[in-house]
Amino acid sequence: MEPIHITDVAPRDGLQNQQVHLPVESKLELIRLLADAGVRSVEATSFVSPRAVPQMADAGELVPQLRAALPALRSSVLVPNLKGLERAHVAGAQEIAVVLSATETMNRKNINMGLEQATEVSEQTLAAAQRLGLRTRAYVAVAFDCPFEGETPLAEVVRLAARMHAAGAGEIVLADTIGSASPGQVKERVAAVREVVPIERLALHLHDTRGMGVANAWAGLEAGVRRFDSSVGGIGGCPFAPGAAGNLATEDLVLMAERSGFDTGISIAGLLAAVDFAQDELQRPLGGRSIHWLRRHTLSQPTTSGS
Repeated sequence: MEPIHITDVAPRDGLQNQQVHLPVESKLELIRLLADAGVRSVEATSFVSPRAVPQMADAGELVPQLRAALPALRSSVLVPNLKGLERAHVAGAQEIAVVLSATETMNRKNINMGLEQATEVSEQTLAAAQRLGLRTRAYVAVAFDCPFEGETPLAEVVRLAARMHAAGAGEIVLADTIGSASPGQVKERVAAVREVVPIERLALHLHDTRGMGVANAWAGLEAGVRRFDSSVGGIGGCPFAPGAAGNLATEDLVLMAERSGFDTGISIAGLLAAVDFAQDELQRPLGGRSIHWLRRHTLSQPTTSGS
């Protein structure tokens, strides 16, 4: 079976707008459960302003503990600028991600910069990270639609993806920030962006606002994408994007991929354990669209023992 690569973003994108603020110990346990399930890559936290995103204020404490506890796990952290990069490097981060929104208004709402300045800051941050020997990712956010400006011009998405690739980002992530994309749009945009970014470096970050997260992931697979972001239990949504609901649930993505002949290396039972833990910690029901079926199916499987 052909492998696909999944980065679980629940610890960062999932938790950043939750009403319940989890302590470091709980965040570490969630990440440990994901690793136990076979997740090999997580987005662990972000080094943004604690005033803007108080849920991520403990990033400097989390990263060194995570590296000590799970040294083999690939973990990235979001940084908004050179100051964030410096904090991440001091904490011991090995991989960073920058977020560049593809519209003027979204950048101003998100990071209080215009599009051109935000692009330059992202390029500078990527260059500095590479000088430090860090791995890099670059998000092109609102790559389909912007909550303030409507449909994002495809040419602008292609232009910005090309600039992030030229700046040396190891992975370019097209983000459906508000979950408004459709499968046809995914195919169209991936086809255009892969003309300027090698397909093996292209990833999709999908939300499920309109119930099309899995369908969009399938469209991405058909278009050649083999790298995806998802969030266990569907936790998440951008606090700066009105109408952004939860992320594509990792369990939905794994179920679809595995039943379609792809290898994720991730255990559904392990993901359900992570969902249960997160539910208890966040004090609200969680789970993707397949969660009830998965619980029945997983619990109904016969257990086997060595002879």
